[in-house]
Amino acid sequence: MAEQRLLLDSTLDSVEVAETAVLRDAEAIGFSEEDLHQLGMAVRESMVNAVVHGNRYNARKKVHLSITKAADRLTVVIADEGEGFDLTCLPDPLAEENLLRQSGRGLLLIRAFVDEFQVRRGQPHGTEVRMVKYLAKAS
Repeated sequence: MAEQRLLLDSTLDSVEVAETAVLRDAEAIGFSEEDLHQLGMAVRESMVNAVVHGNRYNARKKVHLSITKAADRLTVVIADEGEGFDLTCLPDPLAEENLLRQSGRGLLLIRAFVDEFQVRRGQPHGTEVRMVKYLAKAS
């Protein structure tokens, strides 16, 4: 397994840097065009959450990106240095009163686009998102 670690600034430019790095590794192990698109969307959503909601654009805080390539999967971990949040306290984006809100669907999208999704509190602070996408086997 090969692992790549990047320390990124809390800017929206870092979203592009992270997506490019992840997609380069995903392409190298043979993900389909559709899987690459889904993975790119998941990484973008996670990075925007880390920069905007986690670190709140704070220039002193960083976003930690880890990409691990294996023969059959890609694991991406994105961690911010913010205050963290409780996943159970987020409003349901599918509830009628939330359907027209501009935000709140990112985690729903990420879950739909990756095979494994975990959110946990970072140590000593922040939020860590772990996403795994498995390489589909040709039948």
